[in-house]
Amino acid sequence: MTETFAPARFTFPPVPTRVRTAWISDVHLGTRTSGAYRLLDFLREYDFDTLYIVGDLIDIWQMRRSRYWPQQHNDVIQKILRKARKGTRVIYIPGNHDEMISSFHGVYGAITIKQHAIHRTADGRRILVIHGHELDTVVQNVKWLAFLGDAGYQFLLSLNPLINFFRRRFGLGYWSLSAYVKQRVKDAVSFIGKFEAAVVKYAERYRVEAVLCGHIHSVSIREFGSITYYNCGDWVETCSALVEHFDGRIEIVRGRATGKMPVGPTAKMAVLQRCLSELGREEPEQFAGRAAAIHLETGNTGL
Repeated sequence: MTETFAPARFTFPPVPTRVRTAWISDVHLGTRTSGAYRLLDFLREYDFDTLYIVGDLIDIWQMRRSRYWPQQHNDVIQKILRKARKGTRVIYIPGNHDEMISSFHGVYGAITIKQHAIHRTADGRRILVIHGHELDTVVQNVKWLAFLGDAGYQFLLSLNPLINFFRRRFGLGYWSLSAYVKQRVKDAVSFIGKFEAAVVKYAERYRVEAVLCGHIHSVSIREFGSITYYNCGDWVETCSALVEHFDGRIEIVRGRATGKMPVGPTAKMAVLQRCLSELGREEPEQFAGRAAAIHLETGNTGL
């Protein structure tokens, strides 16, 4: 009797997409609302010659209030360090949530920490890279109000995982309550427009063709006269980044909704059920305030 053997089958991991440059911002590691699991997917799917971390990688503001550092957040740091060891040049530009790191400007092997950078694209354009909080008058002049606003924003973000838990049950895609409210509230829309114009005005003094920032969690590519405005978004709401191809073309990429996202305690489902019922009856602006009241009534402290 002749025995036959099936040929061995090997499964190889997908080859990462190679790009010239990538920009990520506002990951907010150390918070329960960070999309670290989606950023890990992005870091696995792309290899780059240069990686810009455009501020707020770690949310020191939030970590002063409470300690939260799961393994996935550690994995993000380790993945970035591994890329640096393998030849990726990492440029870290601190933001307002990790401003403590500004004290360590300098070169550390393949990692450079600096206040701002000038990036030259493959097609010769010069781009000023800043976090953007320098142009935020609230952050610079009324810090107590910035902290208060951050607390309210973190609460809205804390509702996103539970909302999307139910959306997945109904076969719906990812949706951000905080982003929706931000887009609908007139003052927020006005602030974003003024912020973008201020960043472009600030860039003019550097005689560059473009400016790139983060800070406001609003991914964008826009033209302001002769200057192109880029915003690389965030990894809390939009889960987005910017990449430069080898021909100098820059585009927005978004993290895939895969990976294992931690789910909050079952007891908090009641909060979401009440919030969903309110959302169906009220305008987003009204709902934002009502959601906070529900949150306090039920004694929950967020995800």
